Amino acid sequence: MSNSVSEKKYWNEEIETMSRDKLEELQLERLKEMVKFAYENAPYYKRSFDEAGVKPEDIHELSDLAKFPFINKQTERDTQGVGSFLGELCAVPEEDVVFISTSTGSTGVPTMSPFTKEDFDEFQDTESRWFWQIGMRPNDRYVHALNFSLYVGGPDVIGAQNLGALCIWGGTLPSERLLYILKTYQPTILWTSPSYAWQLGEKAKKSGIDPKKDLSIRKIIVAGELGGSIDATRKAIEDLWGAELYDFYGLSDIFGACAAMCDAKDGLHICEDQILVETVDLHTGEVLPAGSVGELVYTTLRKKARPMIRFRSGDIGWIDNTPCSCGRTHGRIHISGRKDDMFIVSAVNVFPSDIEAVIREIDDITGEYLIRIFEKDFTCKYSVEVERNTDSPKTDEEIAAETSTALKARIGVKPYQVIVHPDGGLDTRSEHKSRRIIDERKLNYTI
Repeated sequence: MSNSVSEKKYWNEEIETMSRDKLEELQLERLKEMVKFAYENAPYYKRSFDEAGVKPEDIHELSDLAKFPFINKQTERDTQGVGSFLGELCAVPEEDVVFISTSTGSTGVPTMSPFTKEDFDEFQDTESRWFWQIGMRPNDRYVHALNFSLYVGGPDVIGAQNLGALCIWGGTLPSERLLYILKTYQPTILWTSPSYAWQLGEKAKKSGIDPKKDLSIRKIIVAGELGGSIDATRKAIEDLWGAELYDFYGLSDIFGACAAMCDAKDGLHICEDQILVETVDLHTGEVLPAGSVGELVYTTLRKKARPMIRFRSGDIGWIDNTPCSCGRTHGRIHISGRKDDMFIVSAVNVFPSDIEAVIREIDDITGEYLIRIFEKDFTCKYSVEVERNTDSPKTDEEIAAETSTALKARIGVKPYQVIVHPDGGLDTRSEHKSRRIIDERKLNYTI
């Protein structure tokens, strides 16, 4: 690739900087095509639309999508394997499918996500867009330290190869092996989860490796957890590594990274040429204006193997369609948390991401934490467990009081209890996603 191409700002300038009017014209054209395709080729959509009394011809403008029914994870589970191996949501014959990934199944039965060759190629071109957006160039060495076993983020490495970077397919390696690769091959960019990026940096220091001086990592991509978009967590990881951190967001239901940070680090640009975003009220499903906080709902505009029409993601957040300082015009999503993770204490909505933001800012603790949600006196309570830094001069009681006060100031309700463990005392460290919430409630708290 020539130097002039390497210095271009955008991977696809025409798409990434398209005016909002032109972008919405493109979305409407693709939406009409996709809804018609889904109705004519996926048994579930034919039945669902007919039962709702709607048809593809009812879409004249983007807002008309609100007339159509939602789908969700349960829809995927209920239709998977029905009528065919790929199920009733699939809109192409199996011989047209070249790749499937599956969800982790952490909230239920794992669900398959099929791709045609065209779906897969467009998926990887979008990944190239995100890599280019964070500054990856052909002279970079890139370590893809994500799970390759059916995980939808595994193939994203191909997007890095497509732009010309030297790619090391790391996968979920033991820490010692990954640190060996980082020290021996001196890569410049790494992708992992935020919790593991922190843990890996700490393990490097304990083994005598200074991430800032002994390694060449200058950019870290994180995904799979909210930490990358929490300012305190991002800053802690950046300070540890001496590198810039960028958050990516993807869904197994659609494809790998569907959205990514730019240098402005003010939300994550979502590929609006591929995905239409709605924000809806958690309880009523009513579409909310852009900028309002609610559940994010996605409709795929190009993916034909399994179209997703009005998929309720379970993610709570909002979309910002105002111009970004980077020059890109696609909206930026901001994720607050998961609908199934949010809990209510004394009429206050509490998100684990808010608790993490507080924990990461306290110098006397390591940044590891565990949240326990439980019932006491017929109401919801929460406790937080943390680890003390070995060099903290404060007592456990002082650290607990400091943490409780900080949580009350930030969230509005203090924890029932803060328990302080020694460094390493919490079993929360993981080489993928860390489990940080234990819900011990027995009553139905569905929101």
